Amino acid sequence: MAKIKFTKQELRHQQTRLSQLERYLPTLRLRKALLQSEVIKAHASLENLRDLSRDAWETLSHSTPLLGLFPVIDPEQLVEEGSLSIDLENIAGVELPRFSSLSFPPNEYDLYDTPPWLDSLSDEVRSFRTIEEKVKIAQQRIEILERELKEVFIRVNLFEKVLIPECLRNIRTIKIFLGDLDLSAVSQAKKAKEKILARNKAREVPA
Repeated sequence: MAKIKFTKQELRHQQTRLSQLERYLPTLRLRKALLQSEVIKAHASLENLRDLSRDAWETLSHSTPLLGLFPVIDPEQLVEEGSLSIDLENIAGVELPRFSSLSFPPNEYDLYDTPPWLDSLSDEVRSFRTIEEKVKIAQQRIEILERELKEVFIRVNLFEKVLIPECLRNIRTIKIFLGDLDLSAVSQAKKAKEKILARNKAREVPA
């Protein structure tokens, strides 16, 4: 704890600091509550995407064995890298990634040499990969939100359990010291007055 001065100026400084801390604390508490809410929503969104991913994978797993019946089909064409686009959004003062789109190059296989279900299979593969990208982004959002929430939680605790109590103690200590100083000054003034009165009274006594 920093050493304080037992002066009226220091008292005003501590009172101003306390006022600032108490004024800013509700904002921190509100941000903490908003972040907690967003973390809960982010986890729910991730669980929903994981369910979709499992469903998409199950659908895909039923179709992929068909590829073995057509050796002319190159599976690599179905899993070509797509172009991922990500936006940023601000939630509770935090910049978060947001899935925008995942675009794939057009299929280049010969429609006359491939079965009609290949387009459907290609769509299933791309749908699964799109969901997987959304899962990755959802996980990133949770990591960012939880890291920010942890920092805000630490700051709220710092305000509530350290800074504000410290300020209150300092103010109380300075007030007690200044109050004792005032009492001492009054007592000294009273004694000085009594001495002056006694001296004046002694002068008034006739010889």
